[in-house]
Amino acid sequence: MIMPEPSHSNEVEHLMRNAQLRDALEPLFDESISRVNAERMTTSSENDFLESMLEWERAPILPIREWFDPPLEIPAPGRLDSKRLRTLLYDTIEKLYSRHIVLDFTDHLTDHQLYCLIYRDILPAHEKRIRRRNNYLHWDCANASGDPETWLRYYASQEEREIWALEMGQSPPDAESLPCCRQLPKAPL
Repeated sequence: MIMPEPSHSNEVEHLMRNAQLRDALEPLFDESISRVNAERMTTSSENDFLESMLEWERAPILPIREWFDPPLEIPAPGRLDSKRLRTLLYDTIEKLYSRHIVLDFTDHLTDHQLYCLIYRDILPAHEKRIRRRNNYLHWDCANASGDPETWLRYYASQEEREIWALEMGQSPPDAESLPCCRQLPKAPL
């Protein structure tokens, strides 16, 4: 009896999984699936991409506080002294990171401002909960897409500031040093 080579067997399994994923995604078909270029990807890589799409489509949209069991509740900022607020802030940041939530661009905020942002905006925000090992939700604490002034003032490089000025036809705000330097958990973008 001739045994199939392991690599050939794996490829058949990958092709079968690919067909299953494409069938599952068929009712949800959009241009994302047509962008998969099978000639440039291995079947295994294509499957990973399709699995991530399927997980995205099936993911529940929940308030971030409900990504935890029990739901993550923190005291209102007005009830805390600065020492307790700082302790709770860093504990909450670690808890968020445990659910793959990364806070980006926080060093322009005081501890109180960051805590308020988490309390008021992040924990109640409805987001898709994706459980993939390498998937992170990056929360832009500078709101660069909505109001670029904070990003330009504190985070943009000189080159980025010049490009912005050319595109917008106006001068960016003066660059400033960051008032806080935090070492928060990071994840790939």
